[in-house]
Amino acid sequence: MSSTIYNHRSLQPTVPPAQGPNQHSHVRLNEAVDTIRQEFDVITSDLGILRNQRDEYESKVTSQINELNIVRQSLYELESQHGKIRQTYEEELSRLRGELHALRQGVPAGAPHPPVGPASVGPSGPPAPPPAVPGVPPGPGSYNEPYYSRDRDREREREKDRERADREREREVRDRQREERDRDRERPPAETRDSKRIKTERMKGDTRPGKPFTSSSTRSPPPHGYYATSFSPPLSATDHYSPSLQPPNAKLPPVPGAPPALTTFQGPGLPPPPAAHAPYPPGPGNPPPAGPAEPVAASSSTLVPINNAQSGGGQFPDDLDPHNVPPELKKEGTDWFAVFNGKVKRVLDVSLVHTLMHESVVCCVRFSADGKYLATGCNRTAQIYDTKTGQKTCVLADEAAGKAGDLYIRSVCFSPDGKYLATGAEDKQIRIWDIAKKRIRNVFDGHQQEIYSLDFSLDGRLIVSGSGDKTARIWDMVDGSSKVLTINDADPVNNDAGVTSVAISPNGQLVAAGSLDTVVRIWDVGTGSLIERLRGHRDSVYSVAFTPDGKGLVSGSLDKTLKYWDVSGLLAKRKEAVANGKKDDKGSQCTMNFLGHTDYVLSVAVSHDGQWVVSGSKDRGVQFWDSHTATTQCMLQGHKNSVISIDLSPAGSILATGSGDWQARIWSYTNI
Repeated sequence: MSSTIYNHRSLQPTVPPAQGPNQHSHVRLNEAVDTIRQEFDVITSDLGILRNQRDEYESKVTSQINELNIVRQSLYELESQHGKIRQTYEEELSRLRGELHALRQGVPAGAPHPPVGPASVGPSGPPAPPPAVPGVPPGPGSYNEPYYSRDRDREREREKDRERADREREREVRDRQREERDRDRERPPAETRDSKRIKTERMKGDTRPGKPFTSSSTRSPPPHGYYATSFSPPLSATDHYSPSLQPPNAKLPPVPGAPPALTTFQGPGLPPPPAAHAPYPPGPGNPPPAGPAEPVAASSSTLVPINNAQSGGGQFPDDLDPHNVPPELKKEGTDWFAVFNGKVKRVLDVSLVHTLMHESVVCCVRFSADGKYLATGCNRTAQIYDTKTGQKTCVLADEAAGKAGDLYIRSVCFSPDGKYLATGAEDKQIRIWDIAKKRIRNVFDGHQQEIYSLDFSLDGRLIVSGSGDKTARIWDMVDGSSKVLTINDADPVNNDAGVTSVAISPNGQLVAAGSLDTVVRIWDVGTGSLIERLRGHRDSVYSVAFTPDGKGLVSGSLDKTLKYWDVSGLLAKRKEAVANGKKDDKGSQCTMNFLGHTDYVLSVAVSHDGQWVVSGSKDRGVQFWDSHTATTQCMLQGHKNSVISIDLSPAGSILATGSGDWQARIWSYTNI
């Protein structure tokens, strides 16, 4: 048997196995992950530092703003005190003049002073020389030469009057220059637009006495602006200031005692009123117009006839001073207040919920059907806010739109299902946005001028639009087709019939449109035929809204009034008249007038339950009206400029306002 010492398997060396390519890759991957983790930690640390710096800067800015507000407040208080001291000084000076006059006429001390002025003029003999003043020798300038002394005093008075007039003129020039500078900062150029300001030269002057209207040669005069109002908030006699109400680079409130501003703030939301118009209807500060009064149409409705409530205390007095209102009729916030009508039972409470700052004038506000969201339109963008939290949830801007100039969003409207938002702008296009994707779903193009108003039908199939091109259009959301509703019967006096506001009835059968020519027109959606003209306003109609039951229509006008029109059964009556071959001359009736605003009514809305009519005005106020009696329940002041747009939530108890002060505000109102 042979030895097996050479037959065994050779031993292998015990060294580590060679590393393959997979092991090298694993090591490099771990190193890369560690590097990324380190970079992420560094970036996170930098981000935390930047956030801290941002918070610090915001805190500093807020502190500076607060200090500036304190300085401004102190300045206003000093000016107010100066005015009071000056008034006291003038009263004392007047008293001393009266005593001097009495001395000249020789009236004994303690005797009643003779009247100074026209009442003292009458036949009389030569004036008796006044008694000599002890210690003053007779001679020029002494009381023993009354005629010389009187001439000298008259000359002094004339010099003082001239100096006073010069100071007033200088102050007016400074105010005018400051207003123009502020307006240039606040208002984008208007030369490129032909909006509801279709005829820029047609601005009429303010009707208040002693307040002439002047305009800049390069900008169209607006229908709303900064000016003193009888409902001014309670900082001073003319205005109040709040940092949350003041737009960036905005002007200071008017100086107490200073003359009214001669220029106004140009806002983009609304057209200028026509220059030729009938006199304003009787109201605060307006005498009854000459000639036959507007006939009061009879109505079989249970609503109270027009002008019913005004004689019974349905409106606030022109000289209302919030300081003098009893506490139970007033509610105040930090920069807003509400005054309730003491002549009717208070059944309403109002509170501010959110203030939504914008980067330009807020042209429009609109709630979603469920009331959870609020859309606003301003320059180039539409925003969507959560009404509960006040947080901005979405910003919609068309990046494909031209960058030159401004592009104000004049109208916004949610689809009933809340998936889409329609926007109407100055570029004559209607954009339908998919809110979830923040993309444009489709564009409706066809209007020849700017679009001012949009409204969806309740089923979401149709959307109606109104434009300055004297047409309203009904668009089909499914097939994109449109039906043109043209105004061919413009008022012969105010032949500018641009459409400022549209509304579609709850049943989807009627479209109402307010126009610059003072007429509200109603079309049949099915046939596109004009079936009614509502005449009665004496100036351009800026807003229309159907009541929730579809039986009534509310309109707001530059004539400072709202009107309620009975349109119940309108379509059936018209079809019956056509079938019988008869012309329905009776038409729809104006059953109520709402009088109380001191300036243009720019926007109206009706509450979801039909109980309240709410209106926004150039007088910067919002008024709640009882829809059944046209009496004012509440006057709300919370904006520093015209209230251009308002809306009431379909879900109830929430009000939104948009203003030329670059703010939108959300309010709550509840029955008590």
